[in-house]
Amino acid sequence: MPPVIRSASHEDLPAIVEIYNESGVATTASYDVEPVTLEERTAWFERLRNQGHPVLVLEEDGRVVGFASYGPFRDKAAYLHTVEHSVYVAEGSRSNGAGRMLLGALLDHAQGCGVHVMIGVLDADNAASRAFHKSLGFIESAVLPEVGRKFGRWLDVVFVTRRFD
Repeated sequence: MPPVIRSASHEDLPAIVEIYNESGVATTASYDVEPVTLEERTAWFERLRNQGHPVLVLEEDGRVVGFASYGPFRDKAAYLHTVEHSVYVAEGSRSNGAGRMLLGALLDHAQGCGVHVMIGVLDADNAASRAFHKSLGFIESAVLPEVGRKFGRWLDVVFVTRRFD
């Protein structure tokens, strides 16, 4: 059965929590330092859904193996047409196109909803993520040195942007 990308439901939230804690919190892909709970992810999901923003999942053989979302970049009216995205893929499903499928669907959704700019915030040491985003038309717009601290070291972030014309 081919992979399917669809809108997430409440039933997907336990898998989303597991993927996020494994591929985000346990690495520098996210700057969260404590595992998230189902209750926290439920509030996140409801907030995005109530704002009209997508949460997508990639399902393979009946199992959620990745998710992608975007939401407001900042809580100011002038940023209305700018969003920040997140994409996380479970161990064992990376490097097989899952992230590309998810971010591609997210880009299509954003363009269809009148988003002008999509932003990604990446760990500067994550060369694979930087190359991945570049391959999908993102440009590196800023480096913020030592703005995060995780695993006992200072971390730099790279802001990548993709404009929809």
